[in-house]
Amino acid sequence: MIDTKIIKIASNTKYAGLKNHCTHKSSLKNSLCGDFIKVEFIASKSKIKSMRYETESCILCEASASLLANKIKNFHLKDLKKDLLAIKEIKKNNDLNISLKFKELKQLLNKKTVKRINCVILPMEALLKAFKINL
Repeated sequence: MIDTKIIKIASNTKYAGLKNHCTHKSSLKNSLCGDFIKVEFIASKSKIKSMRYETESCILCEASASLLANKIKNFHLKDLKKDLLAIKEIKKNNDLNISLKFKELKQLLNKKTVKRINCVILPMEALLKAFKINL
């Protein structure tokens, strides 16, 4: 059963809906469950200024996209790869230790939902694809 906190996070649609005004964009499908996300970013040479998203996905992916869009403003592009590698480690090791920068994700990941990590990290993987960052 999904926690009411997750439903509340996912219901924050401030950054939902694409505007087709962006410097970077991508779309990605989770091959395991079928979740689909489209993302748009406005970025300068060194910082991400904003993110918008549209999903056809489960509540965990929607909540993750909402958290990321809310948090991403002023992320430095040079640090992005390192920061997101830490998130990928959660997937690899099923270890719920999350860096402070992404502490909000802890609300989505617990012993019940850790098996659905692919749903949670799909927005981050779409971000990596948009900026052509290979991990």
